[in-house]
Amino acid sequence: MDFDTALASLFSAEGRRDPYPAYDVLRSHAPVFSALDGRWFVTTHAMTNRLLRDASLRVADAADYDSFWPDWRENRGVASIVLSMLQNNPPDHTRMRRAAAATFTARRVAALRDVITEQTVELIKAMPERADFMSAFAYPLPIGVICALLGVPAADRPWFRQRAADLTVVLEPISTEEEMSRADAAGRELEDYFIGLIAERQRAPQEDLTSALAAEGSGLTGAELLANLVLLLVAGFETTTNLLGTGLTILLEHPEQAARLRADPELAPAFVEEILRYDSPVQLTSRFTSVPIDLGDGGSLPAGASLNMLLGSANRDPARYPDPHRFDPDRPNIQPVSFGGGAHYCLGAPLARLEAQVAFPLLLTMLPRLAVAGVPVLRDRLVLRGYATLPVAAG
Repeated sequence: MDFDTALASLFSAEGRRDPYPAYDVLRSHAPVFSALDGRWFVTTHAMTNRLLRDASLRVADAADYDSFWPDWRENRGVASIVLSMLQNNPPDHTRMRRAAAATFTARRVAALRDVITEQTVELIKAMPERADFMSAFAYPLPIGVICALLGVPAADRPWFRQRAADLTVVLEPISTEEEMSRADAAGRELEDYFIGLIAERQRAPQEDLTSALAAEGSGLTGAELLANLVLLLVAGFETTTNLLGTGLTILLEHPEQAARLRADPELAPAFVEEILRYDSPVQLTSRFTSVPIDLGDGGSLPAGASLNMLLGSANRDPARYPDPHRFDPDRPNIQPVSFGGGAHYCLGAPLARLEAQVAFPLLLTMLPRLAVAGVPVLRDRLVLRGYATLPVAAG
């Protein structure tokens, strides 16, 4: 595969099914290169890690969207993401992130372990002999957990799956008009729901994230509160769903490793880190340079450059991980860039990790004969990598 073919393959459905051969070609070409009308691509672990933590880099924010899409606010799916902390820069990002971090604490996440365990056991017990793992487990577990954290009543949780799935298309660089229309409808319905939930929690606060964020003194405007609740819901389930589906597939493809984890659940943290490295649920993240950046060896990035950081490529960089295409939970010092880095490091990463660390050992021990029972279908996505369907047999 030559360079041009490798780069083009990332923008084709066939190439996205297995992007790793293309990543190898692009990474061997250069750690950073410019192509496709001046867009820049970052391929190596060292350069990705460095640039993610560069405080001079910025994300596309409302002002940028105003310049190329003046009526973007009319699409409420897009608006809910652009107005959230995900698409804001300092000082607004700092203020929103501080408010969310003050409520989305390590203590609050750790306290969810029993909730995660209980929901995991219930879902495993309810799983049919033959099932789509994504529908039966990988979607409902993270939705149930994030809804418990936000204070969404259990009866309302099934309603969220399709809305959240429809909205995530706005995170992709490639989408159809129909997909964007569904994102708009989902955004409107989610905003309406959270407006009602916020009003309830302001009248009668509870021990949940919505109550904490809606309290006076949080520092969020009404629009920011709404946008960040939608973001927390969507981000709180999407990457974890992908992690669960991909992780189970990897474990079932490596039965000797699955047997180790089944015998010793304490290995779960290392297994989850290697799953995140081996097939990242987020494959790409974008930034813009606000000033020129010296890359060393005579290279530089100009101010205003659009950067596409290929996280999946960085995680399989042989300079950082020898024999990178081998699944090996015993690797020393596994530090995947799957959740980003720097100021925009994923706030929900500890929760996603905890859900996977609880779920995989329980799946393997409660369903020791669990196996793939059909042809899994990957979603056709460049940024968010995961399965649309994953047929399994429980025994």
